[in-house]
Amino acid sequence: MSLDMVLNELSLQTPAPNVLVARQWMSDFIQTIRAVKAQAGKQAVLRTQYNFHVALLADGYPIGRWLNDGEVDREEQRFIKTLVTKSPFSQDILNIEIQELENRIGSYEFLYQGEVAIGLGVACILDIIAISLRSKPCWDCSYLDLEIIRIDEEDEIIPIVHASCKEHLNAHFEWFKARSRKEIYDGATLWNKQDELFPNLQFCDSVKEQLYHLHNGNIMLKPIEKKLFELQEYATSWIAGPFDPSKLACKANPESEATLNQYSQERTFICPDGEKRLFDWHVKLTPLAWRIHFYPSQPGQIIIGYIGRHLRTARFK
Repeated sequence: MSLDMVLNELSLQTPAPNVLVARQWMSDFIQTIRAVKAQAGKQAVLRTQYNFHVALLADGYPIGRWLNDGEVDREEQRFIKTLVTKSPFSQDILNIEIQELENRIGSYEFLYQGEVAIGLGVACILDIIAISLRSKPCWDCSYLDLEIIRIDEEDEIIPIVHASCKEHLNAHFEWFKARSRKEIYDGATLWNKQDELFPNLQFCDSVKEQLYHLHNGNIMLKPIEKKLFELQEYATSWIAGPFDPSKLACKANPESEATLNQYSQERTFICPDGEKRLFDWHVKLTPLAWRIHFYPSQPGQIIIGYIGRHLRTARFK
């Protein structure tokens, strides 16, 4: 199976001052993609907003012209000609949320430094790496802070895995390592392979039905998988002492006293040992308003009680 990348269309908004700089941008871009392929150990596919070859590198110098430029290394030109690309971003993707994001009709929006960032939003939803041309200093980094604006929930900042040169990939070694795990195609796989994938997590029986509703292509499958692995990683390292949310790779929050006073019953689940427990800790799932409610029972063990849409709170009914 190939590794998807997404082209950050915002990095194409600033043309190079001249053809020489444009050529260097393309050389860096190609080196970055080659490095991604080497890290992933598989074929790479670049998802783009529109036909990549019409993108403008410099005034009067689109990529199509770069491909026929006699001053450009032929091997680089051959690389781009044979690079598998898909446009629009949503090509061959089943979930409708990606299409809604492209058409800007969804219930949420992704912004980078105040600008609508569709490509970065796709990278966030699919948990894939975003690639940029190094056209501005803001693209010279390994992570981009993406803002998610939602109608029914507070705004949130999410770090996006990113590269505009091969050196940026040094920061993503663990991310590529995690992606090399066996592919997970649906929620049933998460449930049926829980002992293998999450040896330090226990799941309440009620979670089975919640996971079984996640079919291949569901927009929430990747975010759930990612958060469960992050909880598993914490549980593995939790040797002694009380639960410390600051050591989690993702942000975890307890419910407010006001919410628990009104809705504690909705957060009480029967655990694998038959006991009822209050699951007041949760992690957020993006892009939709979903939650994983969990109970840190003891060092080395976390119980998962609920995976699904945002439960009622004192603020959101």
